[in-house]
Amino acid sequence: MSQHFRLQLDLQWFAGEKTEPATPKKRQEARKKGQVAKSMDLPAAFILLFSFLSFIMFGGYMKEKILNIFRNVFETQLTMDVTAGNVHVLFSDLVIQGFFILAPLFILVVIIAILGNYGQIGFMLIGEPLMMKFNKINPISGFKRIFSMQTVMEFLKSTLKMSIIGYVVYTTLMAEKAKLFGLGHAPLESTLSLVATITLKLGIKIGAILVILAVFDFIYQKYEFEKSIKMSKQDIKDEYKKSEGDPHIKGKIRAKQRQMAMQRMMQEVPKADVIITNPTHFAVALKYDAQNMQAPTVIAKGTDYMALKIKEIAKQNGVMTMENKPLARAIYAQVEIGEAIPAELFQAVAEVLAYVYKVKGRTN
Repeated sequence: MSQHFRLQLDLQWFAGEKTEPATPKKRQEARKKGQVAKSMDLPAAFILLFSFLSFIMFGGYMKEKILNIFRNVFETQLTMDVTAGNVHVLFSDLVIQGFFILAPLFILVVIIAILGNYGQIGFMLIGEPLMMKFNKINPISGFKRIFSMQTVMEFLKSTLKMSIIGYVVYTTLMAEKAKLFGLGHAPLESTLSLVATITLKLGIKIGAILVILAVFDFIYQKYEFEKSIKMSKQDIKDEYKKSEGDPHIKGKIRAKQRQMAMQRMMQEVPKADVIITNPTHFAVALKYDAQNMQAPTVIAKGTDYMALKIKEIAKQNGVMTMENKPLARAIYAQVEIGEAIPAELFQAVAEVLAYVYKVKGRTN
């Protein structure tokens, strides 16, 4: 294999390798499809942690409400007649009281869930991930997903979490071993208090650990997401072509526009009063209408081939041509098509037009 051919293969390989960070357009398209860097564990871990913390924050409130329910049931409602209406009132009251007990926890969970997702991906409302896609029920694709590297990583993460949680539960229970063995001789109130304390302690510890693991999981998901949306140099070029237009097509369009502009300009040459030339390299067509123009106006100009075409059209239509090298160069350099002659060239142009009018038998 020749060195030149090997170099071409290397260049093609590197051009197709996805080594470049994703462009803003690629990120926006991925977001529209629901492809974002997100850890599902992070909101769940925060919900678990703050749910147990809520028992500390709202424990007194919940305890008081529960005691009121039992006090009301044992002191008042147990003595009432058992009728359909009374039972309906009793259960309705219990449901309402239960709702007020759990309302702070429900509100906190909803707020944490919203903030946990918003903090990762911001506000995102899309419907494309909910659309029916038949490739999702393809058994071959499903088999590949089951035995993919992502599935392996999820299994390893789950194993790590269960191992850490098991260790925390074991050490916490061992620390309370003496108290737990003494529960057989303790009163019911002390037993419930100890069990609630241990459960609360375990919940906070496990929640805090899961939050830490979820943060690392989010960092990993961010890394995997950035890796998945990387682009090759060719991808970036193709995206630029799509967004900005193919340079070759744009070049053809510009050439067509120039051609049409030249055609319109050549159509104006027969209307000129005079063509001032270099004589071979420059040609400028001037027109002056005292009623509609404040000064003579350039209606066509060109160099080399275009200058030759202007002179040919002028000759075919009987438009007078005059050679004036400095004036032709000055007008070409200073005045665009459709613009009036500047004040510093008035005198020279006026002399040319006066001569032209004299030759044609016209008066200014």
